[in-house]
Amino acid sequence: MISHKAYARAGLIGNPSDGYNGKTIAFSVRKFYAEVQLTESASLQLIAGESDNNRFDSPLSLHRDVTLHGYYGGIRLMKATIKVFVDYCLANSIQLPDKNCALEYRTNIPQQVGMAGSSAIIVATLRCLMEYYNVAVDKRIQPTIALSAEKDELGIGGGLQDRVVQVYEGLVAMDFSRMENVAGYQCGHYESLDTAMLPPVYLAFRPESSEPTEVFHNDLRARFDAGDPQVVGAMKRFVELTDLAREALQSKDTEALSALLDANFDCRQSFCQLNSQHVEMVHVARSAGVSAKYAGSGGAIVGVYRDEVQFEAVKKAMNQIGCPVIKPLSGL
Repeated sequence: MISHKAYARAGLIGNPSDGYNGKTIAFSVRKFYAEVQLTESASLQLIAGESDNNRFDSPLSLHRDVTLHGYYGGIRLMKATIKVFVDYCLANSIQLPDKNCALEYRTNIPQQVGMAGSSAIIVATLRCLMEYYNVAVDKRIQPTIALSAEKDELGIGGGLQDRVVQVYEGLVAMDFSRMENVAGYQCGHYESLDTAMLPPVYLAFRPESSEPTEVFHNDLRARFDAGDPQVVGAMKRFVELTDLAREALQSKDTEALSALLDANFDCRQSFCQLNSQHVEMVHVARSAGVSAKYAGSGGAIVGVYRDEVQFEAVKKAMNQIGCPVIKPLSGL
């Protein structure tokens, strides 16, 4: 049996500019992950996971599940991954061994709160396929293949950031303003950074207010492609904030970094109509004295805290509105 994990991620700064020629910095959240297990099989099989639930207690139960998590689980993600993996092999004249496998996934990543749960299943699946079929794929190309599974095959909007962090792991700086063609795949410039540069950070999420990432990204893509000056200007601002944040990380200027995280959210809010429950999370966290911004497309926030007293303060405040708070750097 072959088994691979891919971890959740938190966007520290710059998101959502990764799909719009921007720059971002993000890090792995090792407490949450998707794991795919592969075993040899007579035929190719995809085994349903918990999020592929087709049995409900009542129509109301189904309604609640669809409202929170959408209509689709992980099976379609594994199907799409196999499709783009075979595409890669065909394009590179790679003859796959004549053998089949059964793929099964499990995940503890909170669904659709902006922690890259879908792409984690895809990256873990891709790793299993590469090992089982003995196909080496350039590390820089892997995120682009993973994005293609969602964007091209399933029509799910998004950018490269999530897949880059899940492939490289740890703390990663990404530059999408200088895209290059690598063996037929568009890739940015990715650099692993020392996680010791990070100050204490918290991560909070709101499970009952999940929202599919495409709800945000599909509208944003249409506005960007139409040349909306607010969106285009904001993407340039995100690049500036990311450059400044990297300087703050290198100089260990926590106060400057904290202010930049706040500015990232404020910029996002200036040109987008955001979910009121997600905005409330930011305001509640800031009322406890810490910085706060979206960790992804919504439903989870990240910020910097000073000490244990401040961490307990934000934890208490967020718990009062039903939001768990963790220290995401544990295990990095």
